[in-house]
Amino acid sequence: MNNNISDSIRYVGVNDTDIQFFENQYPVPKGISYNSYLLIDSKIVLFDTVDRGFGDEWLEKIHLELGDRKPDYLVVHHMEPDHSSNITRAMTEYPEMKLVASRQAVNMLPQFFEDYNFEGRTMVVKDGDTLSTGSHELTFLTAPMVHWPEVLVSYEKTEKVAFTADAFGKFGSTDYEDDWVNEGRRYYINIVGKYGTQTQALLKKFSQLEVSVIAPLHGPVLKDSIGKYVALYDIWSSYRPETEGVMVAYASVYGGTKECALEFADILRAKGVDNVITFDLCRQELSEAVSQAFRMSTLVLAAVTYDASLFPPMHHFLHHLKMKNFRNRKVAIIENGSWAPVAGKLMTETMSSLPDITIIPPMITIKSRMNGATREAMNQLAEAIAADGKVSD
Repeated sequence: MNNNISDSIRYVGVNDTDIQFFENQYPVPKGISYNSYLLIDSKIVLFDTVDRGFGDEWLEKIHLELGDRKPDYLVVHHMEPDHSSNITRAMTEYPEMKLVASRQAVNMLPQFFEDYNFEGRTMVVKDGDTLSTGSHELTFLTAPMVHWPEVLVSYEKTEKVAFTADAFGKFGSTDYEDDWVNEGRRYYINIVGKYGTQTQALLKKFSQLEVSVIAPLHGPVLKDSIGKYVALYDIWSSYRPETEGVMVAYASVYGGTKECALEFADILRAKGVDNVITFDLCRQELSEAVSQAFRMSTLVLAAVTYDASLFPPMHHFLHHLKMKNFRNRKVAIIENGSWAPVAGKLMTETMSSLPDITIIPPMITIKSRMNGATREAMNQLAEAIAADGKVSD
């Protein structure tokens, strides 16, 4: 995929196709990109560096683009190591280059590069500051906690390009072309999702700009349908459901809870709830489960009691939902326990502690396996969900 933006704005990022887990926890079977860009004008601006193991490849790309010319500025949008690891290598390679960043980023430099002397080589910018490079002009916008406190966004007004740091990023290398939405959502919800209020503040700043191109630090450069991506970010960061429908998430030990969850999904469909998905929390990827829970308007939780507590796969799922500020959803509960079931109580307590969560009765209790009484309760619960116009045709 060609991520070059124009003759003046060139892509010098790299793809990591060997990585298994992004941030050492999120599976990325299609890899990840570490994006870096050059603005070539009377003055040359290098935007961000790349992860530690890709310095040689990155510098070679820069040399190929610039020839004998050298960057005047290195703009650091984000100090996370996958973007900042080669800062001192670049500063050494180009000793006249000045580092441009927020005050918080400059303050962080010694934390990552204890032995490097940055004195006289940094330029602190704040919200609204500008930098002219000749025929182009950059405006800097602070974006604290999207998703670190030092984050900066740059807007180039001549070509209407927004360099958005981690915002609008996506899992997958730039060689892997797919529908942006699913991996863009999984990336946003799991990486930035906790900081919806701060993302909304950035979108408010965005609304004052005419943006034709979004150049993030991960994933493809976005050149078409910019309004679509901004609208999705508005939905995700305001914690509104993206899709009206039901996700049935289950965690089963010996299959009884799974049977109930899958049958309940079929009952929902039979009652006219067309958009129903199921998710096995013991088999399927947790970050995708979290992403899909944020996508849907109603969540059904089905889990077994385990060691007088909640079965760990469900516990981990709810923990991650809470970490990412899950809210503004309807939730139904199915519990299982051969004796002394407590899973339902624990799931209800966790969900009730979150903002704007509505628990839909009745809670269903299974004793080992479904029976006639269980199915009657399942029908009652399905009718309550189907009666909600938000999840039915």
